[in-house]
Amino acid sequence: MLHGFTPPYTPEGRSSLVPPPPWHYAGTVLSMACPTDPAAAARVLPQGFGRATGRIIAHVCEWQATTDGWELLDPVHAQYREFILLVEAERDGAAVNFCPMIWVDQDISLIRGWLQGWPKKLGQVWMTRSYGLDHPAAAPLRAGTRLGASLAVKDRRLAEAAVTLDGGEGQALGFLAGPTYGLVGAPSIIGEPTPGALRLVLPGITGRMAGPMVGGTAELRFFDAPRDELAALRPTGPAVAAIGNVAITVTGATDMGVVAG
Repeated sequence: MLHGFTPPYTPEGRSSLVPPPPWHYAGTVLSMACPTDPAAAARVLPQGFGRATGRIIAHVCEWQATTDGWELLDPVHAQYREFILLVEAERDGAAVNFCPMIWVDQDISLIRGWLQGWPKKLGQVWMTRSYGLDHPAAAPLRAGTRLGASLAVKDRRLAEAAVTLDGGEGQALGFLAGPTYGLVGAPSIIGEPTPGALRLVLPGITGRMAGPMVGGTAELRFFDAPRDELAALRPTGPAVAAIGNVAITVTGATDMGVVAG
């Protein structure tokens, strides 16, 4: 008998790329919220999802993840970085987020994302690390400190950010502030190739924890690329920024029904 939550399926199941939830995450999250063209934002929302507010949120994250603790002893399985792009919308009278694009540098995280409705692709993500030391290389989280972040995909830079901290309390933004939805598809080449039905899903998040958030401002830029459409949502003004440590647990996802793309 073959076993495994995801391929490959083997007699022992140890080769499966991703085990089932719960998946536990902890890391540093840099969040940036800024205006964009409302019409461009509306184009990436599923039909009937809600009204685009004209604001996007970019998260640059450095994560450590585990299921039952074994990954922490073999950190090549646990650690990764990602760039998340969210579009803010008004849905049923409340502010929510939709994730149209996200890039990650770890295949394990990519598959976990697809299962949650996070449309992950592989990319190279970098962000300045902060250490709690009063030293020029430590980038302490205090007023005047400058931080950088970047995203590149297949040899092309897609995004870069320059952040200046003001030392004040940072506000929760994006998926740290409200429900964040995604799409799960069911592509198949069995018989006639089809992308399958698109289902709106809401990841189930519990155990949310956050340390102090430090606020600031950011200049966030997106660049044109031949196979990625991030630049269509380029910022049209300065960004509010916040950075801090976060921990969450993903237990599953809620099916919100079939939607039109």
